[in-house]
Amino acid sequence: MSARGLPDLDVVRVQRWCAGQVPEQLRGEIRVECDVAPRHLTICECRPPWREDLGPEWTRFPIARLHHTKATGLWTLYWRDRHMKFHRYQHLAPSPHVQDLLDYLDQRADPIFWG
Repeated sequence: MSARGLPDLDVVRVQRWCAGQVPEQLRGEIRVECDVAPRHLTICECRPPWREDLGPEWTRFPIARLHHTKATGLWTLYWRDRHMKFHRYQHLAPSPHVQDLLDYLDQRADPIFWG
């Protein structure tokens, strides 16, 4: 466990997964990144500035949240609503393996995540 409370190997696994979502030649147009917090990882779609008045920062749009419960060692998938609030995703049981959540997202079976 790292100081932030998340398993280090799982954080690296999710970061690698995010980096692999977009071919290298398109990363100037879109990226998938992972924001790390003490108890969860938020997967974000990132886009470059599209208007000068918005500044040079890329926009970050949350896609999914992977919440880790230290006491049980389980990862739980959360979806984001239109008000940017996250809710537990009921169609996938929590898992001790973060890869199970990533595999589910890879299937793109539910448009609630990727639209």
